[in-house]
Amino acid sequence: LCVFQASLSIWGWGGLGVVLFLITFGPFAIFYLAFYILCFIGGGFVVLLLFGKINSEKHLERCEHSYLPSTQTAILKVLEEIKSESRPIKIDRRLTGSSIIDEPLQQVIQFALRDYIQYWYYTLSDDETFLLEIRQTVQNALVEFSTRSKEVDWQPYFTTRLVDDFATHLRVFRKAQERLNEREDPKQRNDHSLLDSFFEAEVEMERKICRDVVCMSRKDEEGYLRDLCEVLLYLLLPPGDFHNKNMRYFLREVLARGVLLPLINQLSDPDYINQFVIWMIRDSSCNYEAFLNILKLTDKVAELEAVKDKVLEELQYLRSLDTGGDDINFIKNQINSLLFVKKVCETRIQRLQSGKEVDALKLAANFGKLCVIPLEHILVHNIALQFFMDYMQPMGGQAILFFWLTVEGYRVTAQQQLEVLQSSQWDGKRQSSQTTKGLLRSAALGVYDQYLSEKASPRVEVDEAAVTRLAQKLNKEDPTPEIFDEIQKKVYDMMLRDERFYPSFKQHPLYVRMLAELDMLKEPSYRGSDDGDGESFNGSPTGSINLSLDDLSSGSVDESVQLHAFISDTGAGNDHGKTYALYTITVTSDGSEDIWKTYRRYSDFHDFHMRITEQFESLGPILKLPGKKTFNNMDREFLEKRKKDLNAYLQVLLNPEMVKACPMLIPYVYDFLENKAYSKGKGDFARKMDTFVNPLRSSMRNVSNAVKSLPDSLAEGVSKVSADMGRMSEKLGQDIKQSIFKVPPLIAKSDIDPEHCRVSAQLDDNVDDNIPLRVMLLLMDEVFDLKERNQWLRRNIKNLLQQLIKATSGDTINRKIVDHVDYMTSPEQVSDYVKRFRDSYWPNGILAETPPRRDKSLRMRTRVAAKTTLLGIMPDELKHIIGAETTRKGILRVFDMFQHQPLNRRLACVFLEGFLETLFPQYKFPELFVKLYSRSPRVLRYSQKLRSLHKR
Repeated sequence: LCVFQASLSIWGWGGLGVVLFLITFGPFAIFYLAFYILCFIGGGFVVLLLFGKINSEKHLERCEHSYLPSTQTAILKVLEEIKSESRPIKIDRRLTGSSIIDEPLQQVIQFALRDYIQYWYYTLSDDETFLLEIRQTVQNALVEFSTRSKEVDWQPYFTTRLVDDFATHLRVFRKAQERLNEREDPKQRNDHSLLDSFFEAEVEMERKICRDVVCMSRKDEEGYLRDLCEVLLYLLLPPGDFHNKNMRYFLREVLARGVLLPLINQLSDPDYINQFVIWMIRDSSCNYEAFLNILKLTDKVAELEAVKDKVLEELQYLRSLDTGGDDINFIKNQINSLLFVKKVCETRIQRLQSGKEVDALKLAANFGKLCVIPLEHILVHNIALQFFMDYMQPMGGQAILFFWLTVEGYRVTAQQQLEVLQSSQWDGKRQSSQTTKGLLRSAALGVYDQYLSEKASPRVEVDEAAVTRLAQKLNKEDPTPEIFDEIQKKVYDMMLRDERFYPSFKQHPLYVRMLAELDMLKEPSYRGSDDGDGESFNGSPTGSINLSLDDLSSGSVDESVQLHAFISDTGAGNDHGKTYALYTITVTSDGSEDIWKTYRRYSDFHDFHMRITEQFESLGPILKLPGKKTFNNMDREFLEKRKKDLNAYLQVLLNPEMVKACPMLIPYVYDFLENKAYSKGKGDFARKMDTFVNPLRSSMRNVSNAVKSLPDSLAEGVSKVSADMGRMSEKLGQDIKQSIFKVPPLIAKSDIDPEHCRVSAQLDDNVDDNIPLRVMLLLMDEVFDLKERNQWLRRNIKNLLQQLIKATSGDTINRKIVDHVDYMTSPEQVSDYVKRFRDSYWPNGILAETPPRRDKSLRMRTRVAAKTTLLGIMPDELKHIIGAETTRKGILRVFDMFQHQPLNRRLACVFLEGFLETLFPQYKFPELFVKLYSRSPRVLRYSQKLRSLHKR
């Protein structure tokens, strides 16, 4: 019983404990307890295993050392001798021979070794010998590079080779664009097709070289750079270092993948190039007109969307400002300008997305109101004359046009010769008048025989009686500059009134293209109605002013009353989003105490100046109105200068002597200074034509004055020039006839198509060997595609450039370019380049982090800003020489060329090739590049194509 009671109590207490355990810890406590026990046991086994493993390894290591045979004494002696012979490496810190270059260059080497080699080398070894050997090898290469650089004349490279490479690259890009535009399917006009067309054109030009594989494949580009770097190491390293394969491969990888590849990646990035362009032209302010032109011309919806988003952001900010007083007017003007830009963007986006985009010239011809340019202006303007020539050729009117131009050339030359003769007689110089008259007679007879005689082909058909009278004058009288005036007037009337010529020309597409080049096409308005040309200022910006001069404006003027006027203030106005300068003129009178203010724009001054100089021609040489400025014309400094010049203009205009000499001028002056909105007598078209024609007239007067003021030492030269005057008219006529055919000048003396060769191959050996002229001709030909123009325009452009260079002392410009190249390669400038490189890659001595890629919207706005900056810096003089539309297309073509990274990589490779060929002229680098680029399949296909053509 006792035993039973004891077992019962055990089970009872045990059960009670289990129940209490489950109530306390829950029903799953048993599983947790079992899991804890298993973990405890497993952990013990793991500890025992690790402890045994460590002890076993230590024991095995002791056993290996205890049972291995001892090292032979001979090897120990060799090691001791090697250690005793090793000497510390001495680093010579001289690299280029110039301390101002060596110091920053040593810092660059130190930073490069620290950040690219030391950080991983010290994990392998603490021995400094390898690092010192690397540093010594790099310094040896730099010393060799510096020595070779000093032996090279870099002027031909920077002034000729570099320009030629750029112009040739642009030529290939232009040909690729032309091929792309010839495709009928718009879907095929994409970036990939452009790249294919570009490299196809490249292989046709280079024949044995095509860089498509290197520029479009990362793997092939790295292989190309490795091969090139290995060649450079062979040329720059000592033989012992180069034959060390480990050292050579190590330096090759560092140079190829650590230096050249990142540099090419950065320089070929379109966004980086756009930022660089903006930085380079940072001194010029944004041209509002150029900005709107870019928005109207762009075909990238992303650019318009980015600009529109920024405009909305600025509008939201301006509307949130709490301002009052004068600031509110300024903010309203800004808001109106931004709203106008927003409307332009939305309209352009809608056109592009709807697929209704058409050529701007067709749009203007169909819907715009075309300006009418008088024939007399067309005949004296280079650009307009070119289009009129192109039109007259198929219409059968080229003979009369050539006759008119030849007579003009005869008249100018004859006047100059007679003026020289007269001035020499006044100065007591002996010069035969019979000789000069004989030369004039020969020239006049040449014009007659070429265009008016029975044997002339083609013959100018005019009144036979007038031709007979002209022949009699030539036989009996001394020829004068005006001897052809009667027939020339009949020819002019024929061109003016014959329906085949000028009247039909105004309805021809060539006329629309001419207006585009003259920047006179009226684009479809972005506003709801066309309320003016945007040039007039209607009303005062501060409200109406009650003071008036009715008695003066009506013509009842008291000439004894003397007016005084000066510009007291300069402000800014806004007309449909276009900002302009507004000048406050304070006017006072001697005869009364009245003082009033009137407000005028520069265009008002210009219009007033044109009106009075037309009415009173004698005022032209006296009154000098300050000229226009294409860009940066709202700059404070410029406005102050213009204010000063306009004040001087007003003082001359209101001078008592001027009023006394020209009393009929007073009503015009009073009307201009009256307190009312100025009514322009000339339209926008007339002011533009005045801008075009007057420089030509002025240049003609300047030529005449230059002939008059020839120094005595050139008197004999004039007679020598006159000796060839008999052939002048014939040559001029032949030149004009040839000018109608678009044959590229300065072509190479081979039978190769000039479009399929480098630009430098087209330079004639007899061309003026003047660096500025060569550079400008090369760049202007390719940037603005002047080979499509006839030779008349090309010859005039070349002459203008030559006159510009001679007028500014061409030799001086040449010396300045040479001096500038010397300055750019001077030790001071090279030191500055190294310092800039050091500070950009290691700011404050710390390796710079790779900047994150900028978002798409910011990159698109940068594109717009770069295009605006490039277009804004183009001066009006260039537009007047080659045409506004041609200028815009040329600038935008250059910009588009830099927006394709593979093409930028190709240009970087070309510049690198030219640099190496100049640096190592004694080595066969051209042949090496042919071999390096031979992997391109396009080269193989082109070679097979040539072989098949030769077999035929």
